[in-house]
Amino acid sequence: MTPTDSPLGMNAGPDYSLSQLKTLEAESIHIMREVVAEMERPALLFSGGKDSIVMLRLAEKAFWPAPIPFPVMHVDTGHNFPEVLEYRDRRAGELSLQLIIASVQDAIDRGTVREEPKYRFDALFGGARRDEEKARAKERVFSFRDEFGQWDPKNQRPELWNLYNGRVHAGESIRVFPLSNWTELDVWQYIGAENIDLPSIYFAHEREVYLRDGMLMAVTQHSQPGAADEVFVAQVRYRTVGDATLTAAVYSDADTVAKIVDEVAVTRLTERGATRGDDKVSEAAMEDRKKEGYF
Repeated sequence: MTPTDSPLGMNAGPDYSLSQLKTLEAESIHIMREVVAEMERPALLFSGGKDSIVMLRLAEKAFWPAPIPFPVMHVDTGHNFPEVLEYRDRRAGELSLQLIIASVQDAIDRGTVREEPKYRFDALFGGARRDEEKARAKERVFSFRDEFGQWDPKNQRPELWNLYNGRVHAGESIRVFPLSNWTELDVWQYIGAENIDLPSIYFAHEREVYLRDGMLMAVTQHSQPGAADEVFVAQVRYRTVGDATLTAAVYSDADTVAKIVDEVAVTRLTERGATRGDDKVSEAAMEDRKKEGYF
């Protein structure tokens, strides 16, 4: 609207409204600042996937020009894609991050899956989004965990007017999801707008794969085909990054962010539904894991 188009015939002044992406960015930055203000020992979980990479970019903006005021933790399953590990180490060096690498195998060898006592984090940032999966759709931005790390979906705190309650007792903690209201399409559009670098496996490339339960699994040292599985070369990319034994690729010729945005815009299946074997165990697989202490 120009000044002469104003219904009152007056100068309407500048337009301070935000775009969809800027609104989501502002909300996420607000959440991160709230956590740092309320909690004593926050940390950001970093998988090397697109969502945690976007979170890292938001953390940069939230506290610029100061350094990111909390450590970044990668929970290493031992079944990683090499492209993701290379990206993790390179990005940590570029940003001078305090990178903590926690080993799942070490915890198994010790006979425990509890957090290392020396860290005692009371808040952990995660990149989960509500559009990904049913359990995540009903989880709060500040998601309370008891002393065993368990989530009770019937006992969640209200978040009226974007007011967040981070009060916890000793041993308890919260999981914080700054990207809760983002969609996969929002994430990719933001990556394009911010020109964010990503691991190469997110873009179309040729790879040896085989079919398992209808999913395209890559041939890696961690994921080997069975005797009856046919191995073939296909042009694929990854929509999500996780444990290499459970994460599948999808057929794609999208080798740029713009092409991926076009591809995601017409898909009707979430990235977890399409490519994560651990979510196919049952309809409530994710919720069951969260109740038992999964992030």
